[in-house]
Amino acid sequence: MKTEIKAQILTITIAALATVAMATAPASANEKKTPSGTQHSSAAAAASSTGHIPDMGHEPKAGEHDSKPGPAWKTVGGTVKQIEGNAYTVEDYDGNQVRLYVGQGTKQLRGAKKVGDTVRAEITRGGFANSVQ
Repeated sequence: MKTEIKAQILTITIAALATVAMATAPASANEKKTPSGTQHSSAAAAASSTGHIPDMGHEPKAGEHDSKPGPAWKTVGGTVKQIEGNAYTVEDYDGNQVRLYVGQGTKQLRGAKKVGDTVRAEITRGGFANSVQ
């Protein structure tokens, strides 16, 4: 009887340890210790081991804007309040004014826009409109 209880306890203990080991293995596989003892993600580890750090895009400085299409940052919807050359000032539905820039790379659906038109634009972090509809 005692050996059966001991066998059951041993089985339960081994199962519990295996469960804990399986639960922690993915977390420890995603982290890597550097020689200095700090941890960083596997993406950063891959970038540092290959010597290449991926370009996350720059954040434009005040007064600077993108002049060509790029990765979409957000979608802006609202009413065109002002057009100055290639710059549109759009008032969104919350009352915020957003300045976006159009160029040859902008896909303009439904023709040219004018003041008072309702638009939806996909813009880059620098304010360039990838598309305006």
